[in-house]
Parts: sequence; structure tokens; C-alpha cells
Amino acid sequence: MGPLHGVKVVEFAALGPAPMGAMILADLGAEVVRIERRPPPGSRPGFEIFDPALDILNRSRRVVTLDLKKPEGLAAARQLVAGADILIEGYRPGVMERLGLGPEPMLAANPSLVYGRMTGWGQTGPLAQAAGHDINYLAISGALAAIGGPDKPVVPLNLVADGGGGAMLLVVGVLAALTSARQNGQGQVVDAAMTDGAALLMSMIHTLKAMGCWSDERASNLLDGGAPFYDTYCCADGRHLAVGPIEPQFYALFLEKAGITDPDFHDAHAQGDRSRWPQLKARLATHLLTRPRDAWCALLEGTDACVAPVLSMDEAPEHPHNRARGTFIQVNGTWQAAPAPRFSRTPPTLPRAPTPGAQGKDVLADWGFTPEAVARLEEAGAL
Repeated sequence: MGPLHGVKVVEFAALGPAPMGAMILADLGAEVVRIERRPPPGSRPGFEIFDPALDILNRSRRVVTLDLKKPEGLAAARQLVAGADILIEGYRPGVMERLGLGPEPMLAANPSLVYGRMTGWGQTGPLAQAAGHDINYLAISGALAAIGGPDKPVVPLNLVADGGGGAMLLVVGVLAALTSARQNGQGQVVDAAMTDGAALLMSMIHTLKAMGCWSDERASNLLDGGAPFYDTYCCADGRHLAVGPIEPQFYALFLEKAGITDPDFHDAHAQGDRSRWPQLKARLATHLLTRPRDAWCALLEGTDACVAPVLSMDEAPEHPHNRARGTFIQVNGTWQAAPAPRFSRTPPTLPRAPTPGAQGKDVLADWGFTPEAVARLEEAGAL
């Protein structure tokens, strides 16, 4: 049933990392009910036709659609929150307060409630009310400037601020607060901001900079593609290889197995001499162009040479390691990542496909609403 079996979560539908955070909690066994303020839209700006039934971020929870502009719908939402352990919302600061669902009344009704707030800029600060997206939050954290080639920063999808600094930080925050609430009965607000999370993820890079081992010049450092032994390389078939043997013993093994006999690579000081990196990188690129990607993998993958194929999204589920671990699963024919991490005693059940639609009455009944109360909501047009 998952390690979070018995934990009840109310999620107010939003975009961005809030639904991903709720998905992770649901994956780990929490009972998550998603409150939609209106029927799911047929499209979203910047996307083609959007099918909510295919939205992996909405898997493994049920949905109730409430009209929060009607007093009956608002009262139903409050009742759901009163029976929850965790609330998750991803609106701009002040929206939940204007709805009458802010922390003050919700914690008054449910003193042990963990009130998780997910935003880009945070609940406070001069930018708190401004619109933004992952790229903006990543930019002011100092992380975006460090990613990319010499010419300009490169957008690393929406993984760093949205996923890692947002959803993951939110989950850590609400579970930490839940642990505290179960010890002392006192809930609290968790203010998770993507700018804070992205900055936190840069901690190791800040360490390297403090030690004098990191330059603000992109693609000139150990971990940003500057080193010849830590980069991606095109192979003879146009596909790519990820090469990362940082430690000297692994680097020596890589050179041996890859058949690199050029004495400049084997010079004891060459690996750490940054002035020689561009020249060595060019030579390595030429060498790796002599075979297809999978031919290199046959020689190098699975050894301490620290080499892996750069797989496409279609290829990744078929890789032997991913297949052995069940890293990817199919839900209703759609490939997606399996719940993670793994648990020895309380493994979670397989995720359920998103189920938007008319399930609100069953959800409310399971959360303690009487048939009469549900009927009144329907009559008022709030459900």
C-alpha cells in the first residue's frame, strides 16, 4: 500500500510542480483528492490539444469538481480540508486567502494540518506577485548562468526549478511538517519556492566555487562540459555517448578500453591541466566518431569507464538496466516512470491512470459526506 498509506491529502488543482508533488505523495500510498475548480480544459496555452486523461502528473488520485464561487462548493472544500493531513496548492500568493481557504481559517478548523504552498517566487519578496516560469526562477537562482555552452545559457528542460527545486522540495517540506505535526499536534505552512529550491540544488557548485575550483565561464569546468572526460560525444551513427570517468583510475580504464593510445592523454598531468582540455576534447571527439554508439557501449558500458548511451525517451524504457529494475512502466499503454524510491517493507502499488470526470459523489461519500449533503451540492450546482 506504500509507506504513506493512511495519509490524506487535498490538492487544489494547479499547473507546474504542485501536481507533481501530489503525484509523488500518491505514488507512495497517500490518499490524494484533487479539487478541480472547473472541468479540465481542452487545451492549455503553449500546448496542443491537452487530454487530462493522459496527464501523468495527475495519476493515482481521484477528482472532485467544485464551484468555489458558490458557498456550497466552498463549504465542501473546507470540509474536505478539515479531514486532511496535508493541503497542497500552487496558486499565486493571496488567491487561497481570497477564496476563504487560506492558512488561518484552515488551520483554525484543522490545527494539525500541513498547508503546502508551491510557487515560483515564494510567498514573500518583491517578485512574489509576478508571473513567471521555470526559466525565470532558474535564472535568478544563479543556476541557469552555469548551464550551457560558451555562447549562452541553455534551458535544461523544466527539471531543475520546476521538478527538483519545486516538486521535490515541496514533498520534503510537507513530509517534514507532517512528522512534526504527528509529534506535537501542531500543523504549519510550508512555503516552497522554486527559486529557493533551485538555489539549494546549486550547493555543490557553490562549494566548488568557494574552493576556487569553479569559474563563471560556462563549459570551462569539471562538471559543465569543459573537461574532455565529462561530456557527451557524437558517434559514427549520429547518436551520442555520455562520458564521465572523473577519477584517475576510471579515466585510465576508459582510455585503455576505448583504444586511445595518444601519449598526450596518458601524460600524468594531462587530465587535470585545464589549458589542455580543449585540445584533448577535440581529439577525443574525433576518436569517438569512428564507431556507432552501441559499438562503444559494447566495449565500455557496465565497466568502471563510466560511459553510458544517451538514450531517447523512446529508447530509455527498453534499456536492460531500466527493464531489470522496472524503472519505467506502462499505465493504460503510456510509458512513464515508476514510483521511486524503492521500499523493502511497504512497496507502493502500481499507479492508476488519471481519471478525470464524474467521480465527485463517490469521493465525497468516502470522505464522510452524507447522501443528503451530496444531493444539496448537486442541487446548488456546486458539484
